[in-house]
Amino acid sequence: MIISAIIGDVAGRDVIILDDEIARGTTVFELLTLLREQDVRSVAVACTHGLFANGALDKLAACDVAEIVCTNSVPVPADQPKLHVLSVAPALAEAISRIHNGESVSALFDH
Repeated sequence: MIISAIIGDVAGRDVIILDDEIARGTTVFELLTLLREQDVRSVAVACTHGLFANGALDKLAACDVAEIVCTNSVPVPADQPKLHVLSVAPALAEAISRIHNGESVSALFDH
């Protein structure tokens, strides 16, 4: 087991699991097990890069996960239950435009 504890009170709450990449989903599945023991109300999973190897997406969709969100930074299967794919196209287009116009790309990340 990689995850040894959950810090904070999550009982009865809606939880969002954020990860940069989900390949096989090993870490997410471990965390889901721990969260179930904590009696969370619901769980949503989000990642930047959804590789979803070895049936990970099907396994996640079959879990009691309310929603799975990822970007299309890598090809993802279409029309999967619970999966919402967000496009990176607007961010890439803005970066290309700024490079072409000699403007700052790093300013895209200033808030």
